[in-house]
Amino acid sequence: MEINRVILLIIDGCGVGELADASAYNDIGASTITNCADAVGELNMPTCQSFGLGNIANIKGLPPAETPRACFGKMIEQSVGKDSTIGHWEISGIITDKPFPTYPNGFPHELVKEFEQTASVKTIGNCVSSGTEIIEHLGDQYLQTKEIILYTSADSVFQLAAHEEIYSIDELYTICKVARKILTGQHGVARVIARPFDGVVGNFKRTPRRKDFSLLPHSKTILNYLEEKNLHTLAIGKVKDLFAGNGIETHLQSKSNLDGLQTLKENIRDDHEHAFIFTNLVDFDELWGHRRNPQGFATALEEFDLRLGQLLPILLDDDLLIITADHGCDPTYTTHTDHTREHVPLLVYNKLMKHGTNLGTRNSFADIGKTIADLFDIKNNLYGTSFKNEIIK
Repeated sequence: MEINRVILLIIDGCGVGELADASAYNDIGASTITNCADAVGELNMPTCQSFGLGNIANIKGLPPAETPRACFGKMIEQSVGKDSTIGHWEISGIITDKPFPTYPNGFPHELVKEFEQTASVKTIGNCVSSGTEIIEHLGDQYLQTKEIILYTSADSVFQLAAHEEIYSIDELYTICKVARKILTGQHGVARVIARPFDGVVGNFKRTPRRKDFSLLPHSKTILNYLEEKNLHTLAIGKVKDLFAGNGIETHLQSKSNLDGLQTLKENIRDDHEHAFIFTNLVDFDELWGHRRNPQGFATALEEFDLRLGQLLPILLDDDLLIITADHGCDPTYTTHTDHTREHVPLLVYNKLMKHGTNLGTRNSFADIGKTIADLFDIKNNLYGTSFKNEIIK
């Protein structure tokens, strides 16, 4: 059996249980999907259940499938960290052995001053906060002073929030690009993030025009190897931002999980040029995980499962679908509101492949990138162990 197109779908933040080193990250007991199911009673995800998601972890409402339709397993993160950039890079075949810098007490005064002088702006905030809380807290002051809201989180991020009626999207993006050029070396944060919002005092809302400005990957990923072999790649959602566009030929933005899934469906059906479609669904993480909302998270999981079932009939015999996550973001975890250091699920589906193969606990997220290289017969130096021979008849 030959695979001519790989569809990699990242359900952002959907972990399936703490890793052995979770204590080092203050994440003991985290298990995103499992704890979410417990919190709401049970999950209704018949497609994922039939794939074998309940064979990976003990999830209420998802009993183990007797004959799973997909190959299933879970993966360990070898990189140091638990953010989206590191997770996606590892999935794509590279390991990050040094954590990106974080700023639990805000950014150094000298660094902020350099940024303000270079970008010709003034900032307020400079603290750890959730995005919704900080625009509510500082939005009125921002409107009066026109000083951009600067904040961070437990992740390695430099976030800039601005009202779209005061700074246009292009102006905010330009300011973020200035920050990206400055934030290198010891202050080389994983991402500079534009966080536009609109509305009035008491009713500010973030708009969907967020944009991430990431560091370039420190070595070649599967995207570069595909590019070198003239195999076309399509990224949907925030994937392009996480790789700073490196190795990505075509990019389509998405406004939400459902919009991303609709875009994916349309391209699976109509686009047979791209050999690799790399899609991220960020709502699980951004809207429900960080905000510690298990009910919202559960609803999003069930909506995803419904749309996944609608995707399957349009897959071709030579399509391979891989579903995984980049980290956990347990909506029930109360010690902090950060990502959680967890195993991630691995579901691999093709209409003609070996069904029900237990892929076990993979030693690295990078096994996915290695497998994709193997499927396309690409010589490579990627980290990881291919599972091609475990899934192909």
